[in-house]
Amino acid sequence: MPAKQEPKNREPATILHGVKRTRRSVTLDLQRIRDAGMVVPDGNRSRIKEEYRHVKRPLLLNASGKGAAVRENPNVIMVTSSQPGEGKTFTSINLALSIAAERDRTVLLVDADVLKPTVSKFFGVETGQGLVDFLIDDTLDLADVLVETSVPSLTLLPAGNGHHLSTELLGSESMHALVKEMSTRYSDRIIIMDSPPLLATTEARVLAGLVGQLIMVVEAERTRQSMVKEALALLEPDMTVGFVLNKSRGTLGNDYYGPYYYAYGEAGRE
Repeated sequence: MPAKQEPKNREPATILHGVKRTRRSVTLDLQRIRDAGMVVPDGNRSRIKEEYRHVKRPLLLNASGKGAAVRENPNVIMVTSSQPGEGKTFTSINLALSIAAERDRTVLLVDADVLKPTVSKFFGVETGQGLVDFLIDDTLDLADVLVETSVPSLTLLPAGNGHHLSTELLGSESMHALVKEMSTRYSDRIIIMDSPPLLATTEARVLAGLVGQLIMVVEAERTRQSMVKEALALLEPDMTVGFVLNKSRGTLGNDYYGPYYYAYGEAGRE
């Protein structure tokens, strides 16, 4: 089925064609988040919270136009890696939870890794409609595929059901219009987009063309410099790239990935 070509501007609607629609919701399992070594949305201090405060600050400055010069959609941040298993999804979730703690920000966490929707699985929303469904179904309102969470400032957009034209859908005019709408509708919103690894699929390259900022997650003592350079070469030269160096001891949900270092640069630059 071809991707839709008409932009949509319908997220706030709760009644469509006389039918009241109820948005899905999920209660976060705080103990699971805590056991995974993640940023827990509570009032307690922790090392992981402090680390992600350092990670998010330049991103927020850039999004508000007070930091480094970035491209269109500066509040849309893509999180990726060169290869699977480096901790990009862990980073996406932690970054979203950390920014959601800001008093003047809301966060939309988008699971754009439609072939391996780990964000959706972690939050228990892997079934049901999501991003892919919205892009192919003209009858869906954006509100139909969003999932509210027990953290008032955090909303999820799950990957949705798989589709054999996922790359084409993510590169469609509908996806461009959706990203622009998400970026501009609310001035306080930050969109975190968990994407596939750059060297694993073509979807990540397509998504990178839509975002204003990009985080490259690199696993310490595992990821070769040549792989990082190969991944960066796939990006447009004017892309502002942040690097998160992770020290990994396991897989998502079991052990701890900690951000060790963070810096900014441009794709393709030394």
